[in-house]
Amino acid sequence: MGTTASTPMLVEVSTVSIISRMLLTSRQVSDLILSPGCPPLVKLNGELVPVQLPGVEILTAETTKRIVGDLIGSHQVALRNLKEDGSCDISYSIPKLARLRVNIFMQRGTCAVIMRVVPTNIPDLASLNLPPQLAQIAELKNGVVLVTGPAGSGKSSTLAALLNLINETKSYHIVTIEDPIEFSHKHKRSVVHQRELHSDTSRFDLALRGALRQSPDVIMVGEMRDKETIETVLEAAETGHLVLSSLHTIDASSTIERIIGVFPTSSQQFIRNRFAKSFRYIMSQRLVPPKDGSGRLAVVEILKSTLRTQEYVIKGDSEGKSIVDAMRDGSNEGMQDFDGEIERLIRSGVIDIEIGLAFSTTPGNLRLQLVDLIEDSRKSDAGPLADKSSSVETGFEIMH
Repeated sequence: MGTTASTPMLVEVSTVSIISRMLLTSRQVSDLILSPGCPPLVKLNGELVPVQLPGVEILTAETTKRIVGDLIGSHQVALRNLKEDGSCDISYSIPKLARLRVNIFMQRGTCAVIMRVVPTNIPDLASLNLPPQLAQIAELKNGVVLVTGPAGSGKSSTLAALLNLINETKSYHIVTIEDPIEFSHKHKRSVVHQRELHSDTSRFDLALRGALRQSPDVIMVGEMRDKETIETVLEAAETGHLVLSSLHTIDASSTIERIIGVFPTSSQQFIRNRFAKSFRYIMSQRLVPPKDGSGRLAVVEILKSTLRTQEYVIKGDSEGKSIVDAMRDGSNEGMQDFDGEIERLIRSGVIDIEIGLAFSTTPGNLRLQLVDLIEDSRKSDAGPLADKSSSVETGFEIMH
């Protein structure tokens, strides 16, 4: 009997074969998505692309369930989390091909899988096109350094590059607490111990408190997820440790408010004072498609600890005194804000005007700064920019 185009193929193809062929689609693959009712999908430069595999035309619920079983194996904590919480995080490796950060979750009664490709080679700041002034972080002796941004913005790669720089240049003891371990760091000038949630420890905050008794110079916490972890990070910084971590926030201002907001109102001013004295850098990232179509470019906002920025953290933003103003005025100290960087990239011809506006923090203000270029674009009939203005203004909110 023949099959129609809409009939799922039921030929069993091994999990390793499916994942391997998806990875080999392109060197630019960043994510793999396996979901019932869809073909296997990979993300290339931010766009989902279906992958045609022999024997796997459309994934069925049974196929994805089998794949999930192969991925989890005998990982009892992951199995329990998937059953009780509806999702779990694990790592998965295919020797000589790739390491993957895997999230498995239930949806409409079936399993779906999202896999993030973790580069086998640890990047450096230059290869990530990050501002060179961030190398100064390796010279810090204590305090909190945060890398923030939406999911998929490259936070893990930036943290790995910073940690690798410290590893190569300092004789330190470095302890990482991750969920799961992504980049595998070898001992170089420093000694690096990496602990994975559920495999080596049950909770971030417990592992972090344990790390304080392990004579570390640098602690890397994969993510500051809750009040207990944030409190312990502040404690570690205050007792002379350098702590690197991440948050899912879109810019420096929202990062500060997120940290303060997890605490009761009665203690928020106290936390503002503690955080103002403890933080050293807040870096926020957005990946923006460049005009030449070559992947995605990291646009970075940098807030550095100075007397002025500490005061703004303590008092909060007010009329004429905001964190963004401090970053704009602090370029001589290595600071920069998103809209200023986006304007620079637009004027240098790296990104299109409409793309830059879509990724900006305040599209209306940036449009005023770019009025000369917009007028030139209209005169040269570069495109119906005016018709796009309304959608461009809200593009950032929609995308994030």
